[in-house]
Amino acid sequence: MRLRDKVAVITGGATGIGRGTALLFGREGARVVVADIDEERGRRTADEIVAAGGDARFVKLDVTSEGDWDRVARQVVEWFGRVDILFNNAGIVILKMLEEMTLEDWNRTMTVNVTGMFLGLRAIVPIMAKQGGGSVINTSSDSGFVGFPGLCAYGASKGAVRLLTKHIAIEFAGRGVRVNSIHPSYVDTEMAAYVADTLEASSAEMEGYAPLGRVCRVEEVASLVTFLASDEASYCTGAEFLIDGGATAQ
Repeated sequence: MRLRDKVAVITGGATGIGRGTALLFGREGARVVVADIDEERGRRTADEIVAAGGDARFVKLDVTSEGDWDRVARQVVEWFGRVDILFNNAGIVILKMLEEMTLEDWNRTMTVNVTGMFLGLRAIVPIMAKQGGGSVINTSSDSGFVGFPGLCAYGASKGAVRLLTKHIAIEFAGRGVRVNSIHPSYVDTEMAAYVADTLEASSAEMEGYAPLGRVCRVEEVASLVTFLASDEASYCTGAEFLIDGGATAQ
């Protein structure tokens, strides 16, 4: 129960890494706020946590909406009186080569992946600072370190998240708020399936991307996020945590 009674807001909590992390947070004793634009699957995630004996609620959130973020921040404080953890996780990927990438594609990627992160930080971090501390984990990508064909917008957005994390970490280090980023590679999610289908890549090709020879499991990312959210990571801030099976090391 490493997160006992900590209040956690998880964006993109309806599916993939967000859902897996929400379920683990629930088992670790957190009070979980599942935030997502997908109301049906978001409620399903929250209900599953409650059915397993945890504490969870769903809030509908479009991360690109300033008004939605303000509403969610107020709601969580009304419910619990505080926010201890923000898993700033929601994101999208549009896989297109430069010549095919439209301005609309570019702007949509940046709005969700970067502006959405900024709005979440601005809405939640001051609450943490006022109460004396908290932990923020921003989902970036190994694409924030190295280049891939067809991922110019996605990679640029994840590089921005990597540096945004460091700036906010330094800004709030003296007020007890820790801010770190995680950098997964291919994880067994709908997003990875979309990338594989678009590239017409086989399972063997996807698994061979990382030296460990397999695709990352959602539970493995959730475990890393849980560590960073917990007091065990009390001296970690402004840092980037690769979870890529060694891909960027080669």
